[in-house]
Amino acid sequence: MSRLMLGRTLERICKAVLLLCLVHFLIMMILYFDVYSQRLDIFSRFNNGRVVNSSRGPHHYYYNFSSGRPNTTFASYLATADHLLPSTKPEANQTPPTPKPLPPCPEVPPGLVGRLLIEFSSQITLERVQRENPNVTEGGKYTPPDCRPKQKVAIIIPFRHRDNHLKYWLHYLHPVLRRQKIDYGIYIINQLGEDTFNRAKLLNVGYTEAIKDAEYDCFIFSDVDLIPMDDRNLYHCYDQPRHFAIAMDKFGFRLPYAGYFGGVSGLSKKQFLKINGFPNEYWGWGGEDDDIYNRITLNGMKVSRPDVRIGRYRMIKHERDKHNEPNPQRFSKIQNTKNTMRKDGISSLMYRVVSVKKYPLYTNISVEIGKPPPRPLKG
Repeated sequence: MSRLMLGRTLERICKAVLLLCLVHFLIMMILYFDVYSQRLDIFSRFNNGRVVNSSRGPHHYYYNFSSGRPNTTFASYLATADHLLPSTKPEANQTPPTPKPLPPCPEVPPGLVGRLLIEFSSQITLERVQRENPNVTEGGKYTPPDCRPKQKVAIIIPFRHRDNHLKYWLHYLHPVLRRQKIDYGIYIINQLGEDTFNRAKLLNVGYTEAIKDAEYDCFIFSDVDLIPMDDRNLYHCYDQPRHFAIAMDKFGFRLPYAGYFGGVSGLSKKQFLKINGFPNEYWGWGGEDDDIYNRITLNGMKVSRPDVRIGRYRMIKHERDKHNEPNPQRFSKIQNTKNTMRKDGISSLMYRVVSVKKYPLYTNISVEIGKPPPRPLKG
């Protein structure tokens, strides 16, 4: 009797399991056909792999297999489906993002070191200077990469037969100017021939040629044998014409006289044009810097200077250049600045450019500037 009841119980359990399996199978079939009908509905919205923009959500990408060849494989589908992926290229009318503007350069750059050790006993080569200043570009130009300078500065050097001095000047000044965050270019104005040297006329030439090369608004005029001893002596232009070299070692680090404006000076473009540039008729050594000082004061401006502890300079010792003897007419010319400055200057400049060569550390402009007029006979 017990065996009969056990058999019936097992039979009922098996029937229940079969019934559950049947119910499960029916549910699965219903779900399958429901999903399949949805896929068919979606596929009907596409034509040859086109994308349909649904308002219910983001874009989706499908491929119409029904349009392919009978033997189309999944691998061939992958090989031809690249054009269905979203493009990473910008559209034709899409403008690239504008770069973030650089901040203005600080009035006092943080990288200055102050007093410098200047010596002329070590041998300097241009190759070494170039290695030490890799960011200086062709023509001796440099722009700070991390800030926006207020001025663009042309540094102009009158020159003849001073190649060794030039190496020292470039060796010391390029690093100083870069630490000062100056946007600058260096122009060596080389007087050809062996006629009498004319410093001021070469400076006028330098101004004229520099503004042809770039839009400079500040001009620093420097002798090639003067090296600043403090990088806080900032080489840019000021509200008034600037005299930088106020304390040279050859003068005992003192200003020789109140009207001295020699060595290294700076004027903005507006200041330079206001005084009609520099005089062209000072042939030989001396007098032109005093004439420039007179032009500045006669035009209602004042000379500004750095602190005497900062405006110190060392001069490279040398013999006086041949054909640069003292000008015996300089004293009489200085007394007539008021009468001559309007007709003698940048407005009357005449010269001929022979060559312009851009080297890694500077731009060399070789010029012919003529000869001095015959001096009147005595008596």
